[in-house]
Amino acid sequence: MQFNDQIDFVRQHIKKNKLRVFMTILAATMGTAFLIVLASVGFGIHDTMRKEILDNRLVNQIEVYSSEMDQAKVEELKKRDKVKAVVFRQSVGINQQTELDGYTGNNTMTVTDFQEEKKVGFALKDGRLPENKHEVVVGSHFAESLLEQKAAEAASEPSTYKEPLIGKQFTYKMGLYEKNELFPEETRMTIVGIAKEPAKDWLMDTNIYADAAIMPELNQIFINHVEDENSELFYGNVNVYADNLENVTAVSKALKDEGYSVYSIADQLEQLDVFFLAFKAGLVFVGTIAILIASIGIFNTMTMAVTERTREIGVMKAIGASPKLIQRLFLMESAWIGIIGTIIAVIISYGVSFIANMVLPIIVSTALGEEEFASLDITFSIIPWQLVVIASAISISVAMISGWRPARKATKIDVIQALRQEI
Repeated sequence: MQFNDQIDFVRQHIKKNKLRVFMTILAATMGTAFLIVLASVGFGIHDTMRKEILDNRLVNQIEVYSSEMDQAKVEELKKRDKVKAVVFRQSVGINQQTELDGYTGNNTMTVTDFQEEKKVGFALKDGRLPENKHEVVVGSHFAESLLEQKAAEAASEPSTYKEPLIGKQFTYKMGLYEKNELFPEETRMTIVGIAKEPAKDWLMDTNIYADAAIMPELNQIFINHVEDENSELFYGNVNVYADNLENVTAVSKALKDEGYSVYSIADQLEQLDVFFLAFKAGLVFVGTIAILIASIGIFNTMTMAVTERTREIGVMKAIGASPKLIQRLFLMESAWIGIIGTIIAVIISYGVSFIANMVLPIIVSTALGEEEFASLDITFSIIPWQLVVIASAISISVAMISGWRPARKATKIDVIQALRQEI
């Protein structure tokens, strides 16, 4: 029997039992669509969590913690293999006040090495990076943190600073919280850049970013007014940046072996990926149960097909058709049901995913309120091609397995008994 004749054999039976075959395909479609949509939720949540972690973070960044960290150790870290840059940011740990054109604010100064910051791409909204110790970059919300001093003294509603910041000079003072007073020394700073806004809308960046060259000058002011020699003006943290993501684990391990406490986003992502791999596998397993239930319908349909076509099978065997050919004919029919059901299921799944991502945010925002939901960036459903391949393989395989038993039964039909059967 030619291949075209085999297809005609299958098509004739499908035409003859349109309703039954349609209901069987519908069951296969529903089972496969359920698997894809259910698993797509796992992919959507996984993608959302990864984006949340990666927001405003560099994947090759390693945070290093040590109570004895100093500039000498930072220089040693810079010399390591596979290390692109080492950023040692130190913040002033006492009372601080800035004054600009009659507006004042309590902005924290952070000193850093801008040569290292350049290597990791210090993001600017406007201006440039500092080139001497009295030039600074200010946070994106620096102006909003400055309040009109006269209004504050008059107990009226103070306004914030509205003028352009680039090129402006302001005075910077330090003081002790315990005495609630500021040191008389003033340091004049010039704003040459504005940092880019944080990725998360609720974060406020009001910091002053100065070059580490300013540290001796500020330390001298601090020493002049503090009696305790053990007091420290600066406290800081070190971020080591590997030259690429593949070397983050190796650099982290080497630092841990030397006694440093380290944390990298790669470690967190690895743990997250392992968790969601198990989670998505569980969802696929649950979805597969729906396909297995649909396979009962395929089994019944194929069993009925064998019973109804017993005489035809007898005729084919009488004229020399092999058992393999007969088995292949019925497996082709069950595979056809699985393939059509899978194609329709994939189309429906993408439609459901699109609607879910469009409608569910509206429902959630209504329940939580616009302000709470505005800060959330949630993807409820994602259907990657890998999920389509896995679901299709499961669906078609289950359909083939469901049709295998009836196909085997067809090969064992007795020719004489089959020919005696009434049409």
